[in-house]
Amino acid sequence: MERSAAIIWFRRDLRLADNPALTQALAHHCRVIPVYIHAPEEEDPWSLGSASRWWLHQSLTQLDRSLRERGSRLVVRCGSSLESLRALCYETGAQAVYWNRLIEAPLQKRDANISQALQWAGVQTATFEGSLLFDPAGVRTPTGKITQRFASFYRACLRLGLPADTQPAPEMLPPVPPEIPSVPLTELNLLPKIGWYRGLAESWRPGEAGAIQALKAFCAHNLAGYARLRDRPDLMATSRLSPYLRFGEISPKRIVAAVLAAAQGGGEAFLRELIWREFSYYLLYHFPYLPEKPLDARFEAFPWQRNAPWLVAWQRGQTGIPLVDAGMRELWQTGWMHNRVRMVVASFLTKNLLISWQEGARWFWDTLVDADLANNSQNWQWVAGCGVDAAPYFRIFNPVLQGRKFDPDGNYIRRWVPELKSLPAPWIHAPWEAGPQELKRLGVTLGRSYPQPIVDLIASRSKALAAFAGLPSAPSPMV
Repeated sequence: MERSAAIIWFRRDLRLADNPALTQALAHHCRVIPVYIHAPEEEDPWSLGSASRWWLHQSLTQLDRSLRERGSRLVVRCGSSLESLRALCYETGAQAVYWNRLIEAPLQKRDANISQALQWAGVQTATFEGSLLFDPAGVRTPTGKITQRFASFYRACLRLGLPADTQPAPEMLPPVPPEIPSVPLTELNLLPKIGWYRGLAESWRPGEAGAIQALKAFCAHNLAGYARLRDRPDLMATSRLSPYLRFGEISPKRIVAAVLAAAQGGGEAFLRELIWREFSYYLLYHFPYLPEKPLDARFEAFPWQRNAPWLVAWQRGQTGIPLVDAGMRELWQTGWMHNRVRMVVASFLTKNLLISWQEGARWFWDTLVDADLANNSQNWQWVAGCGVDAAPYFRIFNPVLQGRKFDPDGNYIRRWVPELKSLPAPWIHAPWEAGPQELKRLGVTLGRSYPQPIVDLIASRSKALAAFAGLPSAPSPMV
């Protein structure tokens, strides 16, 4: 082992277990200095939204606590990543910097420049894959091509084999010299100025320990029924691991290992969803414009509508469509929304209201605790019909039928839209069908206690179909 110090640069890998950069740094150096750099926004055009900033504050707090329990601590710096690393190398005598890579094109370019500059200064650098199961550059069809079809991508991943080899967290870590200064987390100003995030604190336990607890609970209680119940927003039937994955508080390999070890019936369906996440990163890697431009170029000229009152009603859960409103209120209060409902609210915005998917993606980016650039962009494009392997334009989720199918007793709506809690199913999914006298008897007045629908679902569907049908014929997608 070299008699030297190394910096482990934490980014979206805020964990100690199965962290390849940390493992390698400890294997080759006697002293390891854990560092987080809060870089200026110009380094990353996709700066964190409000909910993600709240989560990051909590996650960094937990990471520092875990490090201190093992004899170390987290050194926090603000400013240019390169200049901060240069200064830290000088202060600590570090001869190497280790980090796990990010795949966004601007960050890859930044990291390459940092690596080159540090190596010119005599500092070694090493990067590792810590966020994905597969290198996006290495997943190919049997003919060696990239693919825009999830089925082809899924088969290619299975041919490579799901990696499940993981490394435990170190029991002890070398101390960080006390003279190395660190910026207090409060000075990063990550916590929102308004108190809406209290609902996030009631709903989540950020940090590596919270991630491990969530994984264990899912495997023990919900994995067996996942394939059958995952579309039910009224039930706690999903893993809720997405924010932990987004901040790297748990590795996808550790999730694979736990699911395979549990050997329960829902494992295949759940792992397929984990590979869908890989597909999103794969697309972002090969198509860096994914967050801003439609992958289907025909949609660049699509006549999206600008309707600020409708957009605000959607954001606030005041559309008069119960399942849509329930989902948007769940999002605002908890920073999360059930995946089935995400598809419904996205379809409603882009197809019933004909408001662009970019508007929806921006709102999700600011309010989701699991706001992930690859997932958020790819899933919005998928629902809008302009992504690869996308839902066809004529597939428009009917929120009433979706509610009656997946929230059959209306309990999800009752929780998040309490104005309607007196309505029985199936009226709770379409209160306008009950009639004014029946609604009055149940204490509901549309337009007063609960909004009238801002659009007619049938008429708006017809309008959307006409608009989408006007697109030119689609070119053949990549296999």
